[in-house]
Amino acid sequence: MELLLGSETLSVCRLTADQPWPAPPDDGSLFSVTSTGDERSLVCRADLAPAGARIEAGWRVLTVVGPLDFALVGVMADLTAAVARAGVSVFVLSTFDTDHLLVRIDDLDTADRALTAAGHSVIR
Repeated sequence: MELLLGSETLSVCRLTADQPWPAPPDDGSLFSVTSTGDERSLVCRADLAPAGARIEAGWRVLTVVGPLDFALVGVMADLTAAVARAGVSVFVLSTFDTDHLLVRIDDLDTADRALTAAGHSVIR
């Protein structure tokens, strides 16, 4: 797989289920909200992290170059296994067209080496 390294610093945020939906930016930056009965998880540019949220800052995104066919099996399993063997924690998102692997900035070089060793390429 080819993975494209995003340039933005991202935050992963936890909002309560009753907090209002945040408005997405119109600049094309990664912005994802997932809602369950208990919480809302938000991934956004660090400068857009909402006040009052529990915030895990300092992430970058590796996006699988796609679009990917829904019939593909094991894409994220292969990627996450490679970085897990290197001791790197990730946050994973999927969209209709592709998959996104968020890695803490401090672990980015380790993740890059692990993915490359597993036969993938990271485009910086």
